[in-house]
Amino acid sequence: MHAAQPAAEAEQNTLSRSLRPRHVAMITIGGVIGAGLFVGSSVAIAAAGPAILISYVLTGLLVFLIMRMLGEMAVEMPQIRSFTEFTRPALGNWAGFSVGWLYWYFWVVVIPVEAIAGAGIIQRWLPLPTWEIGAALMLLMTLVNLMSARAYGEFEFWFSSIKVAAIIVFIVVVGAHAFGFRSAGGPTFGNLVEHGGFAPRGPFAVLAAVTTVIWSMMGAEVVTIAAAESPEPAKAVARMTSTIMTRILLFYVCSIFVIVSTVPWTSVVSGQSPFTLALDGINFPYASDVMAAVILTAVLSCLNSSFYVASRVLFVLASRGDAPHWLVRTNRRHVPARAVLLASAVGFAGVAAAILSPSVVFAFLVNASGAIIAIIYLAIGVAQVRTRRARERAGAPPPALPMWLFPWLSYLAIAGMAMVLVAMALTPSHRAEFWTSTISIAVVLLAWVLFRRSAEQPENEPSRAPVS
Repeated sequence: MHAAQPAAEAEQNTLSRSLRPRHVAMITIGGVIGAGLFVGSSVAIAAAGPAILISYVLTGLLVFLIMRMLGEMAVEMPQIRSFTEFTRPALGNWAGFSVGWLYWYFWVVVIPVEAIAGAGIIQRWLPLPTWEIGAALMLLMTLVNLMSARAYGEFEFWFSSIKVAAIIVFIVVVGAHAFGFRSAGGPTFGNLVEHGGFAPRGPFAVLAAVTTVIWSMMGAEVVTIAAAESPEPAKAVARMTSTIMTRILLFYVCSIFVIVSTVPWTSVVSGQSPFTLALDGINFPYASDVMAAVILTAVLSCLNSSFYVASRVLFVLASRGDAPHWLVRTNRRHVPARAVLLASAVGFAGVAAAILSPSVVFAFLVNASGAIIAIIYLAIGVAQVRTRRARERAGAPPPALPMWLFPWLSYLAIAGMAMVLVAMALTPSHRAEFWTSTISIAVVLLAWVLFRRSAEQPENEPSRAPVS
């Protein structure tokens, strides 16, 4: 009976398999399309001019290679429930611990950022204090994520559907104007070269802009976490990682192309949506309100995903002994409710920091997560190379979803992520994020040395009983 108790608890404390293929597909799309496209693209366009299209293509190829490496490992190790765990067998427990906690920190910082952004948009129609609207949004998403994985998937499905529909309509309507179908003066492609040339800031600006663009594309890796709660995780990951480039080209490159073709890049203002500018430029009715609603949808989608990802990563860390064991407990709907509530508590603390100390505490929290995703992608690349090398030494057959031209494209992806980090350190606008992020990394590595190693039990010591 005592031997059966741990097994019964393990069965109870498992994640659900309630996400359907349509949920996983839209979660992937939602991870790629965020407020970074609708608003953050203005910073990129202002930095490089029309040649920002090259920056988006280069960044898309880099993310595509990272996703292909993730796909190879996900298919070969379907038992792993979070992509951060791929680093553990390849690089050691310290890597699984460090990458997992850094990724959790990245997403819990996103929670207050998106809540504040959403509150700012809603204030257009509802004049309430920012903290009240932000707290209400966070409470709503906390409840959604406590309900079930299916509830999260449904919300994300509809949020992503709205974003996809909006972008497709935008490309068709604004593209028709650029081609001269809705323009009295004919095609407007002259905007690509008439204001200082195609690359008015020079080739270095095009490469440096990758450091800005890559943050808007991150989130595609969320599919490897969500797929763990679908009936066929390996198949879902393989399908999504193989089609991510098509989505990047459609949603990012095509939309930015019609923007810089329709309006002069010199009229784009950093921090203001170039999508709204383009719609205003073609006299689209209620352009500002329409784009505000679409951006709000993107913000809520990201906020919803932030709760989900943070809770699942923390659940996996706890299951490996890298976080308090009580976080492994799930409710009757197989939701790691305690991990969701912890993410919510940290998010509320972040909102408080944004209200009380926006230029000191909150700015530090945001900057300290700036380079984390590049570090994580770099670790994933190294893990894939080491995993594949170990497979070859063991004489195992090729992977079912192999990385192309291994090891050369893997090395190219690793070098690309390393160059992004170097560019961050050298670019004035990103330098603070880079060096502040090193503090986050140092804290996590120190935590591994001080706490994780001291918690490891000798082989002859009995295992700790599960906490009820």
